[in-house]
Amino acid sequence: MGEAETPSFEMTWSSTTSSGYCSQEDSDSELEQYFTARTSLVRRPRRDQDEPVEWETPDLSQAEIEQKIKEYNGQINSNLFMSLNKDGSYTGFIKVQLKLVRPVSVPSSKKPPSLQDARRGPGRSTAVRRRTSFYLPKDAVKHLHVLSRTRAHEVIEALLRKFLVVDDPRKFALFERAERHGQVYLRKLSDDEQPLRLRLLAGPSEKAMSFVLKENDSGEVNWDAFSMPELHNFLRILQREEEEHLRQILQKYSYCRQKIQEALHACPLG
Repeated sequence: MGEAETPSFEMTWSSTTSSGYCSQEDSDSELEQYFTARTSLVRRPRRDQDEPVEWETPDLSQAEIEQKIKEYNGQINSNLFMSLNKDGSYTGFIKVQLKLVRPVSVPSSKKPPSLQDARRGPGRSTAVRRRTSFYLPKDAVKHLHVLSRTRAHEVIEALLRKFLVVDDPRKFALFERAERHGQVYLRKLSDDEQPLRLRLLAGPSEKAMSFVLKENDSGEVNWDAFSMPELHNFLRILQREEEEHLRQILQKYSYCRQKIQEALHACPLG
C-alpha cells in the first residue's frame, strides 16, 4: 500500500470586509485588556440563542456516495463541484463563516495579514516570543477545498494558518448550523468528524446546513490551551478579584458590628 495522500487545502474569498485590526503587544497591561475575568472566565448569556441539537449521519455505500455526488453537483449554481477519486474518496468545497468575538494573536514581527496575504498563505518566518492581537474580519466567509477524510480539527488548523494565528487551535471549534421551521440549530463538531461528508449528506443548501467557526466556549475552561503569559495574567486577575471581594465582606461586617455597638451604647443600663 502506498502512503496516504496528504490532505490539501485551498482557500478562496467571498468577503472584502475590513478586518478591524486592533494591534497590541502582549505586555502585562495590554494582556489585561483582552484576557479579563469578565470576558474569559464568567459565562454570560448569548444574544443569539442558537439551540444545540444532535442529528444522525448515516453511513453510505460507495454506490450511494456516487449518486449523492451526482445529485449535489446537479443542484449547485457555481463551479464548486465535488469530485470522486479512484480510491473511493472524494474532494469538494466547504464554506466556513468566522464568527469570532475576541481578538486573535499573530507573531508581532509580522504585520497583521491582509486578505491578499492570507490567500498566499504563511511564508518563511522565525520563531518569536512576542505577539500582536487583532480582530479577524467580522463574519468573513472562507471556502476550503478539502478531502472527504479531512477532519474538523484539520479545517480549524488550516484556517488559523491562513491568518498566521498562533493561538492554540483548541481555543476554537467548528459548528454545524441549520435552519428548520424558523428555528436555528447549532451543533459542535467533534475533532474527528468529516465536514465534507456532512456537506454531501446535507446537500448544497446553506439553510439546510452551514459551518461556523467560533470560540470554543462550551463546557469547562481548557486551561491547557492558554499560554504562560495568559495563565499568569488570569492569576493576577483572580487575586485582585479575591482581594476586592474580601474587602467588601470585611466592610459589610465592620458596618454591622458598628451598628450593633451603637445600639448597645444607646440602651439604658439595667
